[in-house]
Amino acid sequence: MVALRHPEDRIARRARARAYLRLIRIDAPERVREDALPDGMEYRDTGCELSASCLRCPLARCKHDERGGARKLSMAARDREIALLRRRYRAPLHMLAQTYGLSRRTIFRILREAGGAGAAG
Repeated sequence: MVALRHPEDRIARRARARAYLRLIRIDAPERVREDALPDGMEYRDTGCELSASCLRCPLARCKHDERGGARKLSMAARDREIALLRRRYRAPLHMLAQTYGLSRRTIFRILREAGGAGAAG
């Protein structure tokens, strides 16, 4: 035996649901910009360990906006220095590795990422 539902039952259920929603009056919150800041708040320019003030920071991009943060920024400066020493002064790989406390393999990787600045040797 199969029980069949009448199509009017479904329509009646939907009508009751709509009436209930009108009774409880569910209002959706207003849409707010995702980057909006709360009004009436005091925002202090406290800076970070790199600079006492965000407005006077020497970085082009905030360390919090950069993936990897301050460590990546300092490593990028170190990598540029290593590539410069190798390219300009032909510094030996073992000397670069010892000076910066890195492995020879890391020195090779840094030089490869810097554009192959004298990685051979």
